[in-house]
Amino acid sequence: MNINTAIKSLVKYAIDNDMIKKEDEIWAINSVCQALEMDAFDECEAQDAELEEILASILDYAVENGLCEDSVVYRDLFDTKIMGLLTPKPSEVICKFNELYKASPKQATDYYYKLSCDSDYIRTYRIKNDVKWITKTEYGDIDITINLSKPEKDPKAIAAALKMKSTSYPKCLLCKENEGYAGRVNHPARQNHRIIPMVLDGEDFFMQYSPYVYYNEHCIVFNAKHTPMKIDKAAIVKLLSFLELFPHYFIGSNAGLPIVGGSILTHEHFQGGNYEFAMAKAPIETPFTFEGYEDVEGGIVKWPMSVIRLACEDKDRLADLAGIIFNAWEGYTDEEAFILGKEYDGELHNAITPITRMRNGKFEIDLVLRNNITTEEYPAGYYHPHPEHHHIKKENIGLIEVMGLAVLPSRLKGEMEALAKAMLNGDDIRNDEVLAKHYEWSEMIKNKHNINANNIDDILKQEIGLVFTEILEQCGVYDRTQTGKAQFIKFLESVKTK
Repeated sequence: MNINTAIKSLVKYAIDNDMIKKEDEIWAINSVCQALEMDAFDECEAQDAELEEILASILDYAVENGLCEDSVVYRDLFDTKIMGLLTPKPSEVICKFNELYKASPKQATDYYYKLSCDSDYIRTYRIKNDVKWITKTEYGDIDITINLSKPEKDPKAIAAALKMKSTSYPKCLLCKENEGYAGRVNHPARQNHRIIPMVLDGEDFFMQYSPYVYYNEHCIVFNAKHTPMKIDKAAIVKLLSFLELFPHYFIGSNAGLPIVGGSILTHEHFQGGNYEFAMAKAPIETPFTFEGYEDVEGGIVKWPMSVIRLACEDKDRLADLAGIIFNAWEGYTDEEAFILGKEYDGELHNAITPITRMRNGKFEIDLVLRNNITTEEYPAGYYHPHPEHHHIKKENIGLIEVMGLAVLPSRLKGEMEALAKAMLNGDDIRNDEVLAKHYEWSEMIKNKHNINANNIDDILKQEIGLVFTEILEQCGVYDRTQTGKAQFIKFLESVKTK
């Protein structure tokens, strides 16, 4: 596709997807030409091509004419600049969102999510590369993904970043100042980024979608101020306030402590979306009622981690009880259960991952009990993936994975392909630099299954899912045993509601 056809096709794409109007066509063509330092445009017919193909032609032209380095990082910076020219202004997006919201919150989010994809803020062609499957377990259908969406930085960009003058603008990837930001080699471009303002319990927040959507309509709701994460009753009230605005979404938060928390603890934010995770489908296996809160349904959820579920029509009553439980857990110690609270070493170790949703006209909250204690044997965290599973995953278990969606490292795709061949060939992988870490696991699989070329891929996927389920069990603060359940109930009985 030549450059004139690519420009014409891109502008047609923007018109077809309601990003600009037909009346904007000439202005849009000239705007793109200016970015490409073209002082003339040859009129031509547009092609109905995929956005990825159109942008690839424009990027190739930019590289050939010295406007852009030929690497993923620089190409991403440049094509975002181009798409930013065609993305509606923030005021226009907010106005249309609010107008659609009057009809229904879902209509508003449908529009906003489509725009986030159409503008290439969410690079859907990369998301399609993620490897996904479902593993059936005793806890339900667990979602497994191998994340291939995030491009790896190239050496040229890394070297350039080291020479750059340090800057604190925007302060982090979640700050509102990212909207429209040109980016740099160590910070993604955001000219096509738009955010939706809202008020949660009297505080200003914004909503955006994650550019790396791990599930349907994966949104991030962040504080207008660059303020640290703090999970307490006030945070729970904000979560429930969001549900009043968008009852078709769930919303939750990572815990506010390292190891058991998310990657960005410096900026208060929540994550939500339009998806039902396995944990939400899991039933209450042990009902429990708290004194004085008989109107709140409660109990222990059948899940590999330690989860308390509460449900009530009155969100204030629900927030009150959840806040009481949170405060009780934060200061709780049970040495027999290896729950070591603040008095152990003066540091906070107990935390909660809260997830909220609407169900059958009631507000519902899952409180996932977490603890970030470390030991000599488990320096990365006792309630953390244990070393025998690090060949599959050694990273922290955050909100998304707590709910039953594994986000596994991209290395696994190539490793599993190589491992499958080695297992079928009967190769000894103990001296293989890449595959040696999978040796004991692969031997277990060979003893457990009759593998062949037709079933090896499915067997490896199933076994990866079972490993992830075991990891979730390791992250649960109470064992899935009768003793563990008794210890869990002991904590619930210790919660003073009066």
